[in-house]
Amino acid sequence: METLLEIEELACSYGAEPVVDGLNLHLHEGGIGCLLGPSGCGKTTVLRAIAGLEPLRGGRIALEGRTLATAAGGLPPDRRRVGMVFQDYALFPHLTAAENVAFGLKGLSRRARRENAAELLELVGLTGLGERYPHELSGGQQQRVAVARALAPAPCLLLLDEPFSNLDVELRERLGQDIRAALKSRGIAALFVTHDQQEAFLLGERVGVMHQGRLLQWDTPYQLYHEPAGRFVADFIGEGRFLAGILRAPDTVETELGTIRGNVAYSWPRGARVELLLRPDDLVPDPESPVQGTVTARAFRGAETLYTLRLPSATELLMLAPSRQDFATGATVGLRAVVDHFIAFRDAG
Repeated sequence: METLLEIEELACSYGAEPVVDGLNLHLHEGGIGCLLGPSGCGKTTVLRAIAGLEPLRGGRIALEGRTLATAAGGLPPDRRRVGMVFQDYALFPHLTAAENVAFGLKGLSRRARRENAAELLELVGLTGLGERYPHELSGGQQQRVAVARALAPAPCLLLLDEPFSNLDVELRERLGQDIRAALKSRGIAALFVTHDQQEAFLLGERVGVMHQGRLLQWDTPYQLYHEPAGRFVADFIGEGRFLAGILRAPDTVETELGTIRGNVAYSWPRGARVELLLRPDDLVPDPESPVQGTVTARAFRGAETLYTLRLPSATELLMLAPSRQDFATGATVGLRAVVDHFIAFRDAG
């Protein structure tokens, strides 16, 4: 598959303060990527730089092999074949949904614009609502109109900045799936920005974790979760806690929970102090285990319950267990580690 978007050593700053530093990223034709990270990490700045709304301090952005921007300048936004959907929808309040979508269609007859707008509204699930004004639509419907309007000029890349942050969780997931399907049906590549990892995993075929202006890992959601490239990614992605240990063999760590053997071999010297990342599903209750933890918090999730457990050393771990195994706060639970994916880091201390 051909590379569509190429970002090489991207650097952006606000005044003298660097916001993005040395970012490299490739997105294939028709691919859907997502930039994930906490507020202020630079992810929206990357999107704005691609769209032509932010100047570059260094690096290069190319689309379809054509350079869009360098530190010396770049193409204006309307010549980049890039569509953008903003967090606040940015619809024209005095235009109907159909008129908002048709606004970006230039050089077509009135009839052709109307037909195109109707087709795009159908694509995003708004058949029959073209004559309504934005204030007559729900938040989710307004966001669908914004996506349809961005798709109208047939961009080869769609950029979406926190597109679902104003919506409730259930609607966010349904709308995300619908928009993903619409993009796939037209073969349009997209790059999302979000701080919500569930949203990133739902939408992104490739997800990039950003921190302090740098892209730490650009990978599949599965690899990010099971093979994080560094401690920040491991800590940021998914739920988990770190457990101190001593490396006894390349694939074996001695911990407070006992000796844990994993599927990865490390080259650190034997006796090295390490920290082992344990996900909630790496722990199972075992009444025969000599190691016990005290339940300090619990979160009921229907079929499962997430427990926070304090070990005798005061280390806190998370355990996900079937809700039929009900442990009250303050109860003592025997624990056993069942680690399929071994994730360890050298202890910086």
